[in-house]
Amino acid sequence: MKYKNKAVMAFACLLFFLSCTKLDETLYDRITSENFLQTKDDVIRTFLRPFEHGYWTIQGNGLFYAQELPGDQLMTPNRDGDWFDGGKYQRLHYHKWTIQDDYTSNMWNGLFQGVSLATNSLEDIQAIDPAKFGLTQKDKDGFIAELRTLRAWMNLRAFDLYRNIPIITRVKGESLTPDQAPPAETFNFIEKELLEAIPNLPTRQELGVNAVGRWTKAAAAAILVRLYLNAKVYTDQDKFTQCEAVCRDILSGKYGTYALENRWDAPYDYNNAQSGEVIFGFPGSFAQTHWQYSGDMYFWMAPHQASNFFGFTDFGNMNTRFSMQPGRDVDSVEYAFTLGKPFVKFQKYTDDVRLVKYKNLGNSKREGMFLHGYLPYYKDPKQLVKSNRGYTIFARDMVGWFKATPPGQKIADKVSNMDHADDNSGIWPAKYPIYPSDDANKITSSYAEIRLAEIYYSLAECVYRKGNKVEAASLLNSVRKRYYPAGSPSLYSASGSELTDREMIDEWGREFLAEGRRRTDLIRWNVFNTGIWWDKEADADDHTKIYPIGQNVLNISPNLKQNPGYN
Repeated sequence: MKYKNKAVMAFACLLFFLSCTKLDETLYDRITSENFLQTKDDVIRTFLRPFEHGYWTIQGNGLFYAQELPGDQLMTPNRDGDWFDGGKYQRLHYHKWTIQDDYTSNMWNGLFQGVSLATNSLEDIQAIDPAKFGLTQKDKDGFIAELRTLRAWMNLRAFDLYRNIPIITRVKGESLTPDQAPPAETFNFIEKELLEAIPNLPTRQELGVNAVGRWTKAAAAAILVRLYLNAKVYTDQDKFTQCEAVCRDILSGKYGTYALENRWDAPYDYNNAQSGEVIFGFPGSFAQTHWQYSGDMYFWMAPHQASNFFGFTDFGNMNTRFSMQPGRDVDSVEYAFTLGKPFVKFQKYTDDVRLVKYKNLGNSKREGMFLHGYLPYYKDPKQLVKSNRGYTIFARDMVGWFKATPPGQKIADKVSNMDHADDNSGIWPAKYPIYPSDDANKITSSYAEIRLAEIYYSLAECVYRKGNKVEAASLLNSVRKRYYPAGSPSLYSASGSELTDREMIDEWGREFLAEGRRRTDLIRWNVFNTGIWWDKEADADDHTKIYPIGQNVLNISPNLKQNPGYN
């Protein structure tokens, strides 16, 4: 059956605002699952209830920036007094967070609220006789399979961030969360949830135009790919063979038909809900939900007045919260370290079409992926975007106090660190389009949580780790060829001789820049704690591979044991 994915967020939040200890809720006016579920629409509503919260979690409560800011690509520096915020973002950059930092509690609460919402809906639907609601047993089994998959997605993210988490399979009648499970047990639970869900999930083709926002066989299999790809980190037992097998099944069409886009921006564009590359996404629109276009994600990834550059003014001004870390010092000399330098890594292949400065072309079309240099107004190119402090922005791949200094002119102040940036510092990526206010498709992109490109890259990594550079290069080129002209020397050679661990890390970074996974990828390649990048030395140890459980969670849940290395 086909249902539009419109979860009722307000009702969901009223039902569960999880502090991760109290899983029971006071019932008002005696509304229970027994008398709430009266019609078929009621069942559909309880099924969809967790989905809107799931969409929110791509960015809310620090769940985006805690994956990106500790890595080597994005930054939130102190911009002449802006975005210091008590040093929170500096602690993220330096891996010096504490249990007092709000996101260490907020991420936990956000994810386990989602786990509890999904579990509550599961319990509701598991208890019904489908025939009484005009549903078939297949319908019921499908709802249960999707909710188990949604819960597995939430659990995997919590597992990745905290490692030592409780396994929650019941909420009705429960007052305390279970004790934290050993990592191997959590791994096995997530794996079992997905393997058992897949047979009862629909394919993309079966859902048709309503596929976006729904968990399908391929989407569940793709979560298995993420689980297996990182298994060595999670349980000290590698599962690259299993990861390879699932990747090959997805690419062979076992779980439905998918295809890479020929145009680089198509997976993110206004009509991407129907893209053959999007394995799982959340439907977005200007008038309804559009969480990736929020201040916790892409809308605050630009200079303050960049709204005039894009020609989109419905949301007011943009903000300098996130930009790319520099590849060059204030004298434009490339840094010697090998990690980081994301824009330099793109420039390594000079004919990459993404390197063109972002520009809206009209009729829901654009070119380029980066904001760099001067940024002219969309409707009046004679005007240039300025800092709120009055100087004209010239965005550059450097960090320092340039202010009104023209490009090419050296400055006396050579300091470049997280506490010494201005509004010119860093280049801004624009992965999702921000079309002008008068464009019919402004802010309508769905959010692509899982793309087919991820399966190609995961399989390429698996075979590379076995020493098969030939196949690895072919798989990567299957995606990369859309970024370069036909016959480009930027494509890897048939032998894959260019592939090294460093190039693999860099290529993951190019393809998935600002997609909320850099921390995980760096940890898997064992450089998150040992690596050096801009204003970041190697760590003394590796306890920061997982986050601490925040103080606010511990205050309410004293039975939880803190992660190693944190007080």
